Amino acid sequence: MNHPRIMAAALSLAVSSAALSTAVASAAPALKLDKADHICLIGNSVADTMLHDGWLETDVVSRFPDDDLVFRDMGFYGDEVAFRDRSQDFGTPDQWLTKEKADVILAFFGNNEAWAGAKGLDKFKSDYDTFIKNSLKQQYNGKSAPKLVCFSPIAHEDIHSPNYPDGKENNKELKIYTDAMAEIAKANDVVFVDLYTPTLEAYSEAAKPLTYDGLHMTEEGDKVLGEIITKALFANAPAGKLNAAGLEKLRDGINDKNFYFFQHYDTLDGYNVYGGRSHERYPKQGGITNKEVMDREMEVIDVLTANRDKRVWALAQGKDIKVDDSNTPPFIDVKTNMPGPDADGSWPYPDPEEAIKHMKVAPGMKVELVASEKDDPDLINPVQMAFDTKGRLFVCTWPSYPHWKPKDPMDDKVVIVSDIGTNGKAGKFEVFADHLSSPTGLGFYNNGLLVAQAPYMKYFKDTTGGDKPNVVERVLGGIDSADSHHTENSFVLDPGGALYYQEGTFLHSQLESVWGPVERNQSGAVWRFEPRTGKIEPYMAYNFANPHGHVFDYWGTDVVFDGTGAVPFYGPTATGKTYFPRKHPKPPVIYKQRTRPCPGAEILSSPLFPEYNNNLMVLNVIGVQGIMNYKLAESGSGLEGTYVNDLVNVDPKDKIMTSFRPVDCKVGPDGAIYFLDWANVIIGHLQHHLRDPNRDHVHGRIYRIVPDNGKPLLTPAKIAGEPIDHLLDLLKDPTNRVRYRAKIELGGRDPKEVLPAVDKWIAALDPKDPAYQHNMMEGLWVYQYLNTVNEPLLKTMLRSPDYHARAAATRVLCYWRDRVKDPLALLKVQANDDSARVRLEAVRACSFFTTPDAQDVALESLNKPQDSWLKYSLDETIKTLENLGKPPKTRKK
Repeated sequence: MNHPRIMAAALSLAVSSAALSTAVASAAPALKLDKADHICLIGNSVADTMLHDGWLETDVVSRFPDDDLVFRDMGFYGDEVAFRDRSQDFGTPDQWLTKEKADVILAFFGNNEAWAGAKGLDKFKSDYDTFIKNSLKQQYNGKSAPKLVCFSPIAHEDIHSPNYPDGKENNKELKIYTDAMAEIAKANDVVFVDLYTPTLEAYSEAAKPLTYDGLHMTEEGDKVLGEIITKALFANAPAGKLNAAGLEKLRDGINDKNFYFFQHYDTLDGYNVYGGRSHERYPKQGGITNKEVMDREMEVIDVLTANRDKRVWALAQGKDIKVDDSNTPPFIDVKTNMPGPDADGSWPYPDPEEAIKHMKVAPGMKVELVASEKDDPDLINPVQMAFDTKGRLFVCTWPSYPHWKPKDPMDDKVVIVSDIGTNGKAGKFEVFADHLSSPTGLGFYNNGLLVAQAPYMKYFKDTTGGDKPNVVERVLGGIDSADSHHTENSFVLDPGGALYYQEGTFLHSQLESVWGPVERNQSGAVWRFEPRTGKIEPYMAYNFANPHGHVFDYWGTDVVFDGTGAVPFYGPTATGKTYFPRKHPKPPVIYKQRTRPCPGAEILSSPLFPEYNNNLMVLNVIGVQGIMNYKLAESGSGLEGTYVNDLVNVDPKDKIMTSFRPVDCKVGPDGAIYFLDWANVIIGHLQHHLRDPNRDHVHGRIYRIVPDNGKPLLTPAKIAGEPIDHLLDLLKDPTNRVRYRAKIELGGRDPKEVLPAVDKWIAALDPKDPAYQHNMMEGLWVYQYLNTVNEPLLKTMLRSPDYHARAAATRVLCYWRDRVKDPLALLKVQANDDSARVRLEAVRACSFFTTPDAQDVALESLNKPQDSWLKYSLDETIKTLENLGKPPKTRKK
């Protein structure tokens, strides 16, 4: 692909490599490579990103075109020298190095460990020494010890952004750890390469940042880092003979090869491929297991990877060969354990319009078809959706469900559905992003789209106006993908702009950031991510089975669902701080669920349905195939839910509707309730083999619920491109999703223009307006959205006459605690508030502090009546604070 940016970068690589080689031609190489060496990269995100950018491998292979070198990159976000967390039976580092017959190991550690500072240095030195000695004892290739190269951490770059740290303090620790690593490597007589010093220098010379947050390389940063490494290791090796076009073609070939290796090394659904569920036998299918079938698929991927090694070697020599994949072993056929009534054992799928006739709809409502696979063949197995600020519907489609099969196209998509007429039918379909892998979640941010692409979250942005992303960046890594049902899902923004996603059991995630040590979780959590700052942490650390569904109401109070059991949890109670590996015990629930499981939820905030306005809509795909409707009411510091009815469902005995699976719903810009029908007879990973042939790969539907009395739908609010003053006035709209999208639009504007306008808007608000306190709160949330502390406004809202506003402001204080003067003094007042809901938020906020007086502030809440929600939160806050090593406090009576 002759992309101008890649061509320019490749030319730069060719020129700079030649210059580096000429300048240091007399130096001896630090690393001597032998023909056919297998070179394995291990370590943290520094190695991980190299797998996808390919610059280092391109430079090395082009310098040694006749050596048939084999690169295998096993980098992994969050890895540390003594702790590399993986899901069950992933395989140890030694097992993987043995599988890949490692002759050379390039080890990248230190960046994550350095966060421990001086207190952790002695342990790290011991761990690092042990790692080196253990590595040198091995014979991964079956005949000799590996050649080990140890790399220091890279430096922390100051990207000159008010949203990110400048790295000065972190660099002090990184330098100390670099020196310690050099000392240990020298004592063990292994090659050591200092990356800290040259990256610090490279940052100062670069025209633009080489990292996107200070520690994680951009593609250009990886190119520069590759040059630094080749200069250090192969100082006297001549530059390759390839020109810019040849290098570009070589890198394309390397990235193609690495794509296939990655599909085995970090395969999706690992718990079902090699972990606990892989051994489940399916008697109706001859007792076959997932492991038998998936082991063969992994063998196929290994052959596909090796075939591309041969092409890489040819490209390095300026030649090319056509990859022939006819030598892969045959796949193992699987029979269905759920045969359908059709003659061939398949299941009938209803015509999408006909299906409406089989739906039972609540009085006063009717269902209309928006689109189906008949309208757009890309609309297959839709799993999550979101409306953009133009009113268009973006939908994640997943035809490869449960995950991509080798040799098939990898082509899951994000589809744009628009031009929806008065009859509900969509008139326009576009593919926004394709060639995706299991896109299980999406959310809008900064004029672009965040998409789940486990083990990453990626940011897609179109800057050309063509609705095709020309910017694709990894913004998070280390998100486990051991079960595609359980990996990152249910993307939702809170009123202050933080993004939340959920992951379930079996998964072991380890996420890096520029703010501190690796954030880890095992087997279930809701995560909170600030895309503007890169801050990431577990929001609700709890042993979920499989959480799906997360909503925020008018005042920013949230409900979280454990999808498998459809259990509704009250967010403020169960989301206090915990530290890995501790988790919260089961908290109180909002209501006793009727059935299971829940794939999603939404607040029905729409004037079209006044009798149900602000109720909770809970989707269900087995026990009730439909959307349940719950009335929410405040109860002390918490919430209680009461079942009202089903907005839509189907008769479980209606065999024609077996495939009806409503998985996500959103209130649209027109006030209607839009919902996705995943349209799949077979769901679940435990109950059915991954490759059961009756899993559907061709159907998908979008419906909407509208009033059946002829009541006109709403005129969608104009948001995209509108003046800031207009967008601010939309924050007065009582419909949640209007305000939601208005803030998304404001979040993509220049804070220097938005925030002064917010101040004027707040000053002009009418104090007699019944929604005045909420409007004020929206102003505070815009400040939070744009990561700008407004302490006077915060203090005003902390003393609001409306306890809902005081509670919401207390949540903001929690996340501004490091930038507000004397936050615990402010929280002490909140902990004594007359409102139990405010006291609950104060107690929760105390769990995020690390000083002994935080316990005293939390215990102030005992001066007022307790309820089950408060008691649970206080117990958990005290446990967290006591686990920091502080002496336990005696509770006041």
